[in-house]
Amino acid sequence: MKISHAHSISHPAGADPPRGLFIMDFDGTLLGSDRTVARVDLNALEKIGRQAVVRVIATGRSLYVFNTAVTEVLPVDFVIFSMGAGVLQYPVGKIVRSVSLDPNEVMQAYSVLKACGLDFMVHRRIPENHWFSYHRSTSHNPDFERRLSRYKRFAAPFTEASDGFGPASQLLAVVSHRDGKDMLEKVRGLLPDFNVIQSTSPLDGKSTWIEVFPAAVSKSLTAAWLAEKLDIAKSEIVSVGNDYNDLDLLEWAAESYVVDNAPADLKNRFARVASNDHGGVAEAAKRWLTERYKVKG
Repeated sequence: MKISHAHSISHPAGADPPRGLFIMDFDGTLLGSDRTVARVDLNALEKIGRQAVVRVIATGRSLYVFNTAVTEVLPVDFVIFSMGAGVLQYPVGKIVRSVSLDPNEVMQAYSVLKACGLDFMVHRRIPENHWFSYHRSTSHNPDFERRLSRYKRFAAPFTEASDGFGPASQLLAVVSHRDGKDMLEKVRGLLPDFNVIQSTSPLDGKSTWIEVFPAAVSKSLTAAWLAEKLDIAKSEIVSVGNDYNDLDLLEWAAESYVVDNAPADLKNRFARVASNDHGGVAEAAKRWLTERYKVKG
C-alpha cells in the first residue's frame, strides 16, 4: 500500500477556524434522481459554509466520473472520492491525498476474485483510476456488461501474459443481488488485510458491487484523516448517506442522518430525513445547526 500526501492542506479561503465538518454522500443523497442538485440543498450548503463549517462530499465515484456529473461549481470545500482513496481540495482541484494498492496486493486480490468466479475490474491508481482492466468469469452478468459498455473507452481486458497490473486504486466485482451477501463475506474472509466494501449498483439499483481497497481506505478513515488535518474534533462531525457504502461513515460520525430513499435497515438505525429528491441534505444541515449550534432558519 502506498499513501501520497500533498505538502499542505488549507482551510477554505477566507474562512474562520472550522466550526465543524459536514460530510455527505453524492449519488442518492445530494444528487437527485434527475441527476441534479436541488437548489434547497445548494442554499443549505452555502449557509453552513457561512457558519465556518467545512463541507465535504464523500463519493464512491472516481474523480473523472464525479466531474462528469457536476455541471456547476458546488458550494463544498473537499471531495473524498473513490470511497476514500483520494481527497480533492475543491474547487481549486488539488489532490491532497491518494492511496493505492501495490502490485503484489493487486495480484493477491486478483487471484482471490478470479478463484471465486467473479466478473471484476482492476482500476489504475489515482488520478487515472477511471481507466481499468477487466476479467470476465461468467457468461451472464448484465450489470457488469452495462458498466463495461458505459466506460468502454477506458476499459481493456486483463492480459494474463503480462507481468502484472502494477499499482491500482481498487478492484471492483459485480455480483447479483441474490449472491451478494454471501460472496461479500467470502471475499472478506479471503482478503482480511484489505478493506472490502459493499455498494448497491448505481446502474441497476439491485446488483452488489464488492469493492476491494487498501486497508487504510474507507469513507470514515479518510474523513478522520481530513478532520485531523483541519483540527476538527469528532464531536463536531455530521454525516448524511443513503447506502451500505456509507455505513462506516454513518457509524463513525458524531451525528448521522440517512435520506428517506435509503434501505429500511439503515433507516431503522439512523435519524431519517427527507429523500434525495426532497431536500434531505438541507433538512439534515438545518437540524444539525439548530440542535448543535442553535442556528435558526
